[in-house]
Amino acid sequence: MSRREKLTRREFVQLGGAAALAIGTASKANALINANGPAPEPVSSPHAKSYLDLGQLKWQVCGVTPYVWGWDRYADIHDAPDAEIHPMDAPVPGSVQQALLNAGLLKDWNVGLNAREAEWVENRDWIYQTTIPDDWIQEGSQLRLHCAGLDYAGSILLNAVPVLDFKGSFTPYEVDLKPHLKPSDNVLQIWFQQSPRWLGQFGYTSRMKEWKPRFNYTWDWIVRLVQVGIWDPITLEVVRGGEIGKVKCFSDAALESGTGSLRLTAATTGGKFVQAVLRDGARVVREETLDAGSGTSEITWAKLAVDLWWPNGLGKQPLYDLDIHLLDDQKRVIDERKLRVGFRHIEWKRTKGAAADADPYLCTVNGKEFFLFGIDWTPILPNFADLKEDDYRKRIELYRHLGVNIFRVWGGGFPEKNWLYDLCDQNGILIWQEFPLSSSGLDNDPPDDAESIAQMAAIAAVYIQRRHHHASLLLWCGGNELAEDRAGRTSAHPNFTIGKHPMMVRLGEVVRQNDPGRRFLPTSPYGPNGSFSRENSGKGQYWDVHGPWTFDGPVDGAWRDLWEHGDAMFHSEMGAPSASSAAIIRRFKGSLPETPGTHANPLWNRQPMWIEWPKFALEKGKEPASLEEFCAWSQKRQADALALALTATKSRFPACGGMIVWMGHDCFPCTTNTSIIDFDGNPKPAALALRDVMKRT
Repeated sequence: MSRREKLTRREFVQLGGAAALAIGTASKANALINANGPAPEPVSSPHAKSYLDLGQLKWQVCGVTPYVWGWDRYADIHDAPDAEIHPMDAPVPGSVQQALLNAGLLKDWNVGLNAREAEWVENRDWIYQTTIPDDWIQEGSQLRLHCAGLDYAGSILLNAVPVLDFKGSFTPYEVDLKPHLKPSDNVLQIWFQQSPRWLGQFGYTSRMKEWKPRFNYTWDWIVRLVQVGIWDPITLEVVRGGEIGKVKCFSDAALESGTGSLRLTAATTGGKFVQAVLRDGARVVREETLDAGSGTSEITWAKLAVDLWWPNGLGKQPLYDLDIHLLDDQKRVIDERKLRVGFRHIEWKRTKGAAADADPYLCTVNGKEFFLFGIDWTPILPNFADLKEDDYRKRIELYRHLGVNIFRVWGGGFPEKNWLYDLCDQNGILIWQEFPLSSSGLDNDPPDDAESIAQMAAIAAVYIQRRHHHASLLLWCGGNELAEDRAGRTSAHPNFTIGKHPMMVRLGEVVRQNDPGRRFLPTSPYGPNGSFSRENSGKGQYWDVHGPWTFDGPVDGAWRDLWEHGDAMFHSEMGAPSASSAAIIRRFKGSLPETPGTHANPLWNRQPMWIEWPKFALEKGKEPASLEEFCAWSQKRQADALALALTATKSRFPACGGMIVWMGHDCFPCTTNTSIIDFDGNPKPAALALRDVMKRT
């Protein structure tokens, strides 16, 4: 990860304008460093690479009829008389939807049925525009535009001339602007064209070949809001005397000695030396300087005097700064990468009583077996481009307080912001990271054509490059609920054989090539039978399973019987529904009636899978007297059900390696859903009940 990715927006702004040219330059001296001494002051080369944050600039966006911009481009969107939506201010990163909401041109999609009135947005083209300041046009071999996240497809234009087409939300895009620059008044535009028509929950996975987040198209916990916009930072990179390319960094721990180890590979162009410095605050743990002449520098360190990193509840999470410098012949810094690393050793064992041919689902960290307890992580907002670091911090600190030690980052979302991984490193929450593939119901079989496999392999390589150094990263997974069940290819054991699917085979190769030693799972669930039920319990069919997510009758009935007779080795997705608070339901109901909570009420039918109102009547013999009565009953029922399941599952440890609850938090004010954190980011009673189980067992 580059230094620019580590800087906060405030730090960028404080650097300000042309002064920001030093962002990517030196922060350490060039002389040999005493391993016990403080880090020296930075010495920067006049030929140092620098980074400019385009998010500082004033951006505007306008909306046009599809393809009009391709027919009649304007160097300035203010001179576009055929624009349907005239230029308005737009934060970057940010979504078109948020810009429209800020301008009063879109209703709050969280209220009532307003989301339906927002669907026109995805049926227009949108042009973002800013002017690059003249003093930002620096001398150098390249002036490279780097877009870390664009959602979803279109063209980048400079002075109305296309310089790069892009398609796909999961990979960054780069283009050298230098050959296209004018002496002054350079106008940068990003033209977003229409999104794919359908990628939602239901359909055919084998036909889902547009690499854009699927959850935006509706799921059982979110209405349709197909985001358009710039979801991650945009920078200008001024390349002068050389630069650092790809960096690979793998850390581990030697348990017999209690020390750390680190392997580092850095590709470089230009420069004379590569210097790596590992620091614990002011203390230099290890430093090494190599000749950069080969273009690839490799460093291996063993017996590092470091403290080990532990998951939440098992110990502390010490992190260390690793700075990689490219130096000139006078040992001045030309370019830099800055990572934070932790040292821990992960192994997987078979659970107690597992068959010899079963996959391992008992996790050990630093030699200690422990129970993995967590939540399935979905995006915090549908318009995730507009998220701030505090949105992540609030939820992750809450999850830590609840005793969570793992997030399964679900395959229907997006690559997530750097903040998620940084905060998980700091809070001891492991990450089960899925690639962007998910089930669809009519078939759950990933595309198997050569082009789709190559595209997904490239996406996976980007995921790994961005995240592999994080101490919190536990494993990679091919995707959510995938199976070889396409017409003509149905297998008797689809979850087991998906590992032989050509898409999964290729993804496994990408992981082994780019992150050797990290576990790869073809899908979740995985095993001879992936659907958890009472009928099939006790037959030795279960490895990792999903479900159930709802139940009939009292908690002490069939639900208790299921969990007390379960024999799965791992539960990577299960849940129980509950209503949001009465206050949230009222705040977002709009003009719709707040009750009854049935399919006949459009407010509740936004998430029709989770209608629980009739179950109250069956249990109590009467209709709820009020919204408050139903919500209290519903939330207690969820709390009792999840606490029972966790108690039963954890009591089986080490025969069962863990339980992950679907789902963590609402990204939409659902009337009823399986989340344990509500739309406001506050815990439901179920979250507190799960915390109490983790504390007492």
